[in-house]
Amino acid sequence: MNKESARMSKFLSLILRHRPEVIGLTLQEGGWASVEELINKVNQHGDSLDFELLKFIVDTNDKKRFAFNEDCTMIRASQGHSVEVDLQLPQAVPPAVLYHGTAAHLLAAVLKDGLKKQARHHVHLSAQPATAISVGGRHGKPVLLQIDAQAMHGAGYVFYLSANGVWLADEVPALFISVVDK
Repeated sequence: MNKESARMSKFLSLILRHRPEVIGLTLQEGGWASVEELINKVNQHGDSLDFELLKFIVDTNDKKRFAFNEDCTMIRASQGHSVEVDLQLPQAVPPAVLYHGTAAHLLAAVLKDGLKKQARHHVHLSAQPATAISVGGRHGKPVLLQIDAQAMHGAGYVFYLSANGVWLADEVPALFISVVDK
């Protein structure tokens, strides 16, 4: 992904996850937006977007942040929304263990209060430790947390799996969290 497509990918994340009003876009049920309307409104905003660039961004985004519907007429962010949207994800049975990366300076609060979704719709969890460490490193020295997802699920907590493989939960209570030693 080149510099321009990376910039556009970040802009699309802003639009499709947090602030669609920046370009006058209204997200439809499930967080979907018309591809045609998105392209038109991005271009009216002063940027340059066509279907080929949009498809390239969707296809090459390493985190698979975006998804098209079957006929590529609609697009949405896979997860991570701060705007009110129901992604209509089915409940899923998680693997026994999931991971979450956090910054070292937040560890004491996490171990006391658990993981909260904050301004987003869900807590994001990963089946791969490396992914969790990468995410946790965005806000400081990363710490890898192991989540006893099997016990959590057994206690009645609900999990969802987004289209790009991110596990989602409404919260992770502290009793299901342990720190992974390096």
